[in-house]
Amino acid sequence: VRFPEDLEDDNTTFNPEYSHQVFGDDEVAFGYKGLKILLYYIAGNLSTLFRIEYTSKVNEKFDCVEADDVESKIREIIPPGFCTNTDDFVSLLEKEVNFKPFGMLLHTYSVHNEEAGEDITYQIYKADMTCPGFREYHERLQTFLMWFIETASFIDVDDERWNYFLVFEKYNKDGATLFATVGYMTVYNYYVYPDKTRPRVSQMLVLPPFQGEGHGAQLLETVHRYYMSSPTVLDITAEDPSENYVKLRDFVLVKLCQDLLCFSPGKLIQGFSQEMVMEAQQKLKINKHHTRRVYEILRLRATDMGDAEQSRSYRLDVKRRLIGPYKKKQRELAKMRRCLRPEELTNQLNQIDLNMQHEQLEESFQQLVSDYRRVLERLAQA
Repeated sequence: VRFPEDLEDDNTTFNPEYSHQVFGDDEVAFGYKGLKILLYYIAGNLSTLFRIEYTSKVNEKFDCVEADDVESKIREIIPPGFCTNTDDFVSLLEKEVNFKPFGMLLHTYSVHNEEAGEDITYQIYKADMTCPGFREYHERLQTFLMWFIETASFIDVDDERWNYFLVFEKYNKDGATLFATVGYMTVYNYYVYPDKTRPRVSQMLVLPPFQGEGHGAQLLETVHRYYMSSPTVLDITAEDPSENYVKLRDFVLVKLCQDLLCFSPGKLIQGFSQEMVMEAQQKLKINKHHTRRVYEILRLRATDMGDAEQSRSYRLDVKRRLIGPYKKKQRELAKMRRCLRPEELTNQLNQIDLNMQHEQLEESFQQLVSDYRRVLERLAQA
């Protein structure tokens, strides 16, 4: 909500992707007709209005059952101090002009908005719990995780090893410049013996009204650039990354790596090298596993897949990496031959069908190339 009229505007409304963490695996609130759970957030500081509406509700006379206590379930997620009536919420909205982003400004960029016909400015900040008011703001911000990340959990904000990176949109209201929350990322700094840290991306969310505009890539690249300048950082990883995050990371890391000398077309054709691993880690804080994916994407760009020899060379190179898990199975099988009874061995052999492995390997390769091409298409448009 930026303006009072937004309260009645369905265009500013978005629905949760998940609600199982609040309402169970069936995602059902029992005992209501026409139930609406309404959560409004002021665009900048995320002050909250919470309201429940329904046309009817079962009572105890109805087969001795009770309706679910929806309000208590929501109160477990949203922090205390929220509004329950619109007038209080609108009076808070009038004070929004005083809200300013927390922490240190790291990056400013603009995105062209077709609907508005103008470029809109966005800024990325790094904050921590020492910033006045940030703890309370973060409590409101993290409530979105429950609705948009499938396995989300709230973090221990008293642990000083957390870093917070926030994206805001700058907009004008009655001649004043205001800020709207776009998304954020939390990063945990793990200790690596003897004197390094390994930042691990924990949670990353761009709010639905801003998705598809490139903010995730801007945020991840800014976070990488922030850590790149630190001599104590070993490399940057992610905790249990989603498929979408992996695709985003591929794009950002390829964009960062493509100008390194070790990834020049001549060197790519020679194959994956230790030089690539060293340079990507030292200059860009990218680990070996991610560097290998970057190499495969950039080598695909440098390969003429219409040329039979080049295409075969690329396919064999990628499949040599993909075949690793299958080779592990073969080693396990060799051990089994030595210690299993014949009937047990037959059972295990049935699970390791070589023809099936080749089919799976080819399928994995084709899927990978398809994903890599999408990264390269996005890179060409960037």
